[in-house]
Amino acid sequence: MAHYKILLVDDDKFILQSVGNILENSGYDVTRADSGEKAIALIEKQEFDLVLTDLIMDAVDGIKVLKKSKEVNKDTMVIILTGFGDLDSAIDALRFKADDYLLKPCEPTEISFKISSCLEKLELKRRITVYENIYPICCVCKSIRNDEGKEPGTGDWISVEEYFWKIAKMAPSSTYCPKCAKKLMEDIQSR
Repeated sequence: MAHYKILLVDDDKFILQSVGNILENSGYDVTRADSGEKAIALIEKQEFDLVLTDLIMDAVDGIKVLKKSKEVNKDTMVIILTGFGDLDSAIDALRFKADDYLLKPCEPTEISFKISSCLEKLELKRRITVYENIYPICCVCKSIRNDEGKEPGTGDWISVEEYFWKIAKMAPSSTYCPKCAKKLMEDIQSR
């Protein structure tokens, strides 16, 4: 499983503790914020794959957290969590590009399902981005030139594995193609 960073935002300490524990027990890296103000400060400092935020909070509400999350990184997934579910709040959340909406109280399985679904969408977005931004690949050593943040053609050459881990944030699996597997077996048998 890829290592995902989740920001959990709620002014209810019980929700922060219980939902945070559910997420951590599922293997996620969870950062907690007990107010919208603290959440926005965290969003400005570090990158999160997903933000799970309460809708109704003092001063800075969940819609403001949603807007800031999408402003900083349009691909950050955001789920609105609220005990005051009505059609208007759901429409507002979706209009500002929330990726999903959960009503309190909710079961751990429902939380896990919604988060898992959003993270699957995030992985698909990342893969599409990789395909949209095909990088030059050396035909000899198979290194990739990473021009991200640099003048086109001046980027550093990095390994394919490093590219997938650090830039695309994907976990590639390693294997042998039939030709290489056959060569490896021949080399082993000839020893």
